[in-house]
Amino acid sequence: MLAASIAAGVLVALIALPGVGSTGMTARDAAENFESMDSKLDSTPPSEKTVVYDASGTQIATFFDRYRESVRLDQVAPIMRTAMVDIEDYRFYHHGALDLKGTIRALASNVESEGTQGGSTLTQQYVKNILVDRARNQKEYQEATAPTAGRKLRELRYALDIERKMSKDKILEGYLNIAYFGAGAYGIQAAAMRYFSKPAAQLTLDQAALLAGITQNPNAYDPIRFPDAAKNRRNTVLRRMQELNHITKAQADAAVAKPIRLNRTDPTGGCETSKAPFFCEYVKYEMLNVLSDGKYWSLPGKRQVEYVNKLNRGGYTVRTTLDMDAQRSLDSALRGTVTPSGNRVAAEAMVQPGTGKLLAVGQSKRFGDSKGRTSLNLAADTAHGGGAGVSAGSTFKVFTLAEALDQGIPVSTTINSPQTTSVNYPMCKIGKLSGGGPWPSVSNAGDSEAGNFNLKSGTWHSVNTFYAELEKRVGVCNAVKMAEKFGLRKATGAPLDPNPSQVLGTNDVDMVHLAAAYAGFAARGRYCSPVAITQIVDPQGKSLKLPPQDCHQAVDSSVADEVNSILTGVLTKGTAKNIGGIGRPAAGKTGTCENFTCAVFAGHTPNLAAAVAYWDFRGPWKYPVYGVYGADIPAPIWARSMRGALAGKPSPGFTSPTKNFGDTTKVPDLKGQSVGAATAALKSAGFQVKVSPRPVNSDQPKGTVASTSPGAGSDADLNTVVILYLSNGSAKKPPAGQKPGQQPTQGANGWPWPF
Repeated sequence: MLAASIAAGVLVALIALPGVGSTGMTARDAAENFESMDSKLDSTPPSEKTVVYDASGTQIATFFDRYRESVRLDQVAPIMRTAMVDIEDYRFYHHGALDLKGTIRALASNVESEGTQGGSTLTQQYVKNILVDRARNQKEYQEATAPTAGRKLRELRYALDIERKMSKDKILEGYLNIAYFGAGAYGIQAAAMRYFSKPAAQLTLDQAALLAGITQNPNAYDPIRFPDAAKNRRNTVLRRMQELNHITKAQADAAVAKPIRLNRTDPTGGCETSKAPFFCEYVKYEMLNVLSDGKYWSLPGKRQVEYVNKLNRGGYTVRTTLDMDAQRSLDSALRGTVTPSGNRVAAEAMVQPGTGKLLAVGQSKRFGDSKGRTSLNLAADTAHGGGAGVSAGSTFKVFTLAEALDQGIPVSTTINSPQTTSVNYPMCKIGKLSGGGPWPSVSNAGDSEAGNFNLKSGTWHSVNTFYAELEKRVGVCNAVKMAEKFGLRKATGAPLDPNPSQVLGTNDVDMVHLAAAYAGFAARGRYCSPVAITQIVDPQGKSLKLPPQDCHQAVDSSVADEVNSILTGVLTKGTAKNIGGIGRPAAGKTGTCENFTCAVFAGHTPNLAAAVAYWDFRGPWKYPVYGVYGADIPAPIWARSMRGALAGKPSPGFTSPTKNFGDTTKVPDLKGQSVGAATAALKSAGFQVKVSPRPVNSDQPKGTVASTSPGAGSDADLNTVVILYLSNGSAKKPPAGQKPGQQPTQGANGWPWPF
């Protein structure tokens, strides 16, 4: 300490030149104050890349601004260690805490140097690199590299403490891991991979000399950009090693004669190089949210940069929910249907029911900033790198359906639904938002029809006017609250607008949360908010605390079971029946957005849910996708991706509803009615109709209904096929034992007797 204090005084005396010794200290001041200077320097491992893994443990991405992978000293080739010490501080293992002679000479001559290496001891260089690496902003970086006596004194004081608490080998290990070797490579392991595609343990003499020479001036001696300068510097290192008798002249001559041969591995990081770039983007913003305690988006830009640096330099190990099989299936379905370079895009997300795990997310356009690509995560919300979202279309009808069932409105409830209607809703409020009011004109889309519909048929055929009236019965705000129970907000994070047209999906949402909502129905009403990260471990092995996940029973399981039962009909009898299903029990809902601004499909099996949207990337209102319905492009993408993602997986069925939701109704008495009138009445009641090809004896007028099967007054499930038997106009006495008007007995061929 006494020697260091004297050195501090001499240092100031030597460098008290105009513009350099600007601290105003005298030699005596420096000597007296040196002991009281802060000496504690955090020498924990330097900044490391953050590595992201999928659910199977396979690496999918890295985040870094300094390409580094720390290693132990015994993982570095001995010749590399020798080369570094010989050229940087050959007395390193022989001088104590301070090489007084070398320090005074080096500090006096190099105090104005702005390079990362001076001529001072290796320990002092280690200290400087630590301070540079710890710099969180430009100001701290400038303080760590300023050509002032104060900075040099601070480094010297820290070096004393480092030498006291760390062994020489540990200091050398730390220096080798933190030093910059040019071309974006920080640390010896990264440098060995960067230039030679091999670990530091396998470096040869000429390779070690090349790397050891770079650290004095990483830019000037970069062997990629300046091979001649790098070679000359390498040879200087080799001759120094020969001079110190650490290699023979023959070894030095042989190495000097070798040309520089690089076998480069360019560092890759960020999401652009990931096999799941849009999932990676989602994880990136999740990480920033975790690191900032959920405050990232509320912070000013400079503070946000600090957390980006923390992500890039923190050395975290991130375990995620990504299922690469599902991701590959999703990508294949999207890009096999929609041209990646076109203006029209499709985006999809897959969520696991019961857990909320985001298994895959992507879009038809490829990731990147070049022409025809985008880094905007179109399937995600704004907080996860997405845009403002897209209309959900009629996929939002499911929440009004669930609310109706929860309120006890019978499935058999029949509503006359014309092609166009107007509805006036009672006013209501959700928080500060007012809902309800008039809906002057609502019309059915081209994929539905007018007529009498119940909760099943109105859903299967996606009848807008039916749902406009059903929404009035359940209440606009109640329908919106049901959507909120399933985690729905606008993609921007704002609450849903409780306007009447919300039932048609006029609130812009993201596909991740829409898929999570449908996953809630798949899980029998248990909603879990989407999660992409399962664990974050820091370099010391400590797990970071993750935000609590919201999992709750959004609606009674019996209601969810009934919703699932009804939505299965969309794929078998309704608007999506032409996609052919996915080879296992599935449910879903098509959505066509207002004025063809987009088309959507959301659906699920008991073990996977997904949502797909299709629109024009340039702006859905300016560039509508005319003529495209939810069943045309989104539903086939959904089906293709689901088949691939679920291949080889169990194929469970939905739980059958056990509660009576009014699915049955009485068959009306239609005797004497015309075929047209009887058919209309049956369809209005929720039945399907067939007419027997042969008339039967009856006292009813010829051609009118004589009887039905099931018979009048019978309780039958909705969608049951009711057969109409028409009268032949004969008033013959029925066979013995058969009452007038009674349904005839069946013959051997299944048709009524007599023939």
